[in-house]
Amino acid sequence: MTAGSSPDTFPRGFASDNFAGAHPQVLERLVACNHGHAMAYGDDPLTAQARKAFSALFGQDVDARFVFNGTAANNTALMAFAKPYGAVVCSDMAHLINDESTAPERFLGMRLLDVPSREGKLIPEALEEVLGRGHGVHGAHPVALTITQPTELGTVYSLAELRTLVSMAKAHGLGVHVDGARIGCAVASLGIGLREMILESGVDAISFGGTKQGMIFGEAVVYLKPGLGDDFPYWQKHGMQLASKMRFVSAQFLGLLENDLWIENGRRANAVAQRLLEAVRGLPKVEVLYPVQANSVFARIPAHLVEPLQKETFFWPWDERQGLVRWMCAFDTQPEDITRFVSILERFLRA
Repeated sequence: MTAGSSPDTFPRGFASDNFAGAHPQVLERLVACNHGHAMAYGDDPLTAQARKAFSALFGQDVDARFVFNGTAANNTALMAFAKPYGAVVCSDMAHLINDESTAPERFLGMRLLDVPSREGKLIPEALEEVLGRGHGVHGAHPVALTITQPTELGTVYSLAELRTLVSMAKAHGLGVHVDGARIGCAVASLGIGLREMILESGVDAISFGGTKQGMIFGEAVVYLKPGLGDDFPYWQKHGMQLASKMRFVSAQFLGLLENDLWIENGRRANAVAQRLLEAVRGLPKVEVLYPVQANSVFARIPAHLVEPLQKETFFWPWDERQGLVRWMCAFDTQPEDITRFVSILERFLRA
């Protein structure tokens, strides 16, 4: 067990930032709001404050709403562009197409069109090919592009790359959504503000992560264009995402946004990932596969070691047959966690 853990807690490791606890600043806000009564379903003062906090974050009025989880955030956000004959264009590595079961098809009633990627990033030429297909009424009509920032492979779109994709989508009349479950890691990596990265690039909507960035639960859907999210309350209720005690979600966001904690948490997670990279890339039979630009390290190790190594220090394999693994860092990952993990990995490699 790691320091401070008890027999019934999972030791800190490199499985997922979803395994991490909540940040103390978030918990303080949560406890502070747990007194008295408040209006239900988001009509409380804390929810109003949290929505205003997102407007302050972007430097103009935006429409921020809150849901329980990431799948809901992505799908309710995309409802703004939904057409019964439509399609959502995404990377072939996107969480939306690989890790949200059939929720997009069922909830949105649209097809997902995947575009080839390189190191997790949409390839512009491939996007143009998909957008330029001429099937007319006989094919699903692209109505929205979703971009994951950072990508599922831990890479980060540069500002120029992001704006190229947004411009291409806009030229074809598509709305643009960003899956920002780990957006703090991207902002910390690029060293630019969220307004410059997202709003000034022409993005229409963003799923702003709460859970992976330090909350217990909760995600935000933020519409950046006036009127785009006017029907969100109906999508929210229809999608079973309307929290009766919404203040407990909103309070967490107030804690996460205060003093840019979400960026600081991303900066910490990124820094630990860099330390992990330095510790493993010199090891024999360990091949780092992609640039480490956010809070994850993807590597190839001998395939027969994946399962026994998991039993000593749990992580998720990316492709167990090929020995591809993902090691994910969180805001609370400590240097001693790296030391412990690498010592175990070295022992397995020697054996």
